[in-house]
Amino acid sequence: MTIQKLWKKGFIGALAISMLAACSDSSSTSNEVNSDATLEEITEQAKQEGTVHSVGMPDTWANWVETWQELDSEYAIKHQDTDMSSAEELAKFEAEKDDATADIGDVGIAFGPIAKDKGLTLPYKTSYWDDIPEWAKDDEGHWIVGYTGTISFLTDINNVKNAPTSWEDLKNGDYHVSIGDALTANQAQFAILAAAMAFGGDESNIQPGIDFFAELAQQGRLQGDPSVANLEKGEIDVAILWDFNALGYRHQIDEKRFDVVIPSEGSVTSGYATIINKYAKNPYAAMLTREYILSDAGQENLAKGYARPIRENVKLSQQVQDLLLPAEMYKNAQPVNDQKQWEETTKQIPQMYQEQVLIHAK
Repeated sequence: MTIQKLWKKGFIGALAISMLAACSDSSSTSNEVNSDATLEEITEQAKQEGTVHSVGMPDTWANWVETWQELDSEYAIKHQDTDMSSAEELAKFEAEKDDATADIGDVGIAFGPIAKDKGLTLPYKTSYWDDIPEWAKDDEGHWIVGYTGTISFLTDINNVKNAPTSWEDLKNGDYHVSIGDALTANQAQFAILAAAMAFGGDESNIQPGIDFFAELAQQGRLQGDPSVANLEKGEIDVAILWDFNALGYRHQIDEKRFDVVIPSEGSVTSGYATIINKYAKNPYAAMLTREYILSDAGQENLAKGYARPIRENVKLSQQVQDLLLPAEMYKNAQPVNDQKQWEETTKQIPQMYQEQVLIHAK
């Protein structure tokens, strides 16, 4: 099993949603999509479509590969993915519209409401609606969180003698740190929020987090993309990643070479949500995919990829539980308290990061 990247509210209205969709990739038949259809009806239509195209859901992210394999083996639904950031997914949906090449995407929770506001999403509740916490679903089913992650430190102990266990350790170190592209990537933006929380800020005041990374940039310590390739080459000393990504990278490269911790002062926990493209050519396959992701099997697949299932009533085997970090590490981790405020803040991050952090990059 390999992991390359990782980490990203639902109620169905009674009315059917009309849109132009094809029965399959090779069909141009106009269909009326009823997102309030029964699961049996959705399953039958999905089998006829026979294909689902995703964005931001590659095999190596959160063990998506097993879910795609099982959708194929159980329902004969083939799959293709184009990996991209949350912002890029929304831009693709909006640019293509009726010429859609994507059916479903996985985005950071802050991007779910944006996709809904832009009119890009097809709502679907799934039969697991009541198992999903209120904070993790849109009232109309336009987006639903499938798994959660908490910002963590992944340290290459070949490069760093004393692995940091806190934000203060990271601040006082002399090693290189990477968070990736904070202009577009959800994971990087949450890393800024987590740092802000550690130094007295919150979702309405991320300045302490911006200041933290600006200081690293001024010291020439902020660099690189936290990809598996760069980590494997030893080019990054500490990567700030979702816990599931950090654990997955460690497993893929060398379990003994990397240390993974949740920073002790605190961190932020969030989720990734599926959004179904309003213009999807395979809308029923996309709905069935969401259904499967939230099933017991789909939730365990995500946990095998080190992501924490959104459904607390899912029973994980001890073997799978042992893949995750100890529960006590999460005692100071907290979710976003004001999601609406965070949505507004994320719009400000690109400019703030460009003007206050990247300007110092060496």
